[in-house]
Amino acid sequence: MPNFAIRKISVVTEEIFHDGGPVAQTPRRRAAALAVVSNPYAERYVEEIQEGMEDLKPLGVMMTEKLIDALGGDSTAIDAYGKGVIVGTAGELEHGALWHVPGGYAMRETLGEALAIVPSAKKVGGFGARIDIPIGHINAAYVRSHFDAMEVGIPDGPRPDELLLALVMACGSRVHARMGGLAASDIKVRDGQR
Repeated sequence: MPNFAIRKISVVTEEIFHDGGPVAQTPRRRAAALAVVSNPYAERYVEEIQEGMEDLKPLGVMMTEKLIDALGGDSTAIDAYGKGVIVGTAGELEHGALWHVPGGYAMRETLGEALAIVPSAKKVGGFGARIDIPIGHINAAYVRSHFDAMEVGIPDGPRPDELLLALVMACGSRVHARMGGLAASDIKVRDGQR
């Protein structure tokens, strides 16, 4: 069985009051939960790695709960999310794909009626690498007001034989969203699959 030993967990929060325009009545809140874990597949090619997704599921749930707490504890206020991975240089990009199910489904299930795919990014990167995690509305991929990204990273990771796993959640649209399109208030049940 794979072992994704946790070396470090970090939670980062932001409140965005304005982006050059008027100060928002309610600031946009974003948070990222980051975990640096060992990569049991580093430095060699392993054909069957899907079992690693099962081992990562509890970490996805724990990180999701940390994000909800960081954003005030009310999961109904969270309306955007994203996920990502930085694979250390002794690993391969496919090792990052192990995070799709544990990270994405943990957020979707915990947030309840989350219908939209969780936007995702992954890359192989060296020590101190950073990654932009795409963010989208939890119920409809085409809600333009929630298109965003949050740059994340850990100064001392990932080491070559590690993975840096990231989940991001946000409350509200960009502070000066005015690009039209599908409004969050107009989402219909099947908009999440578009």
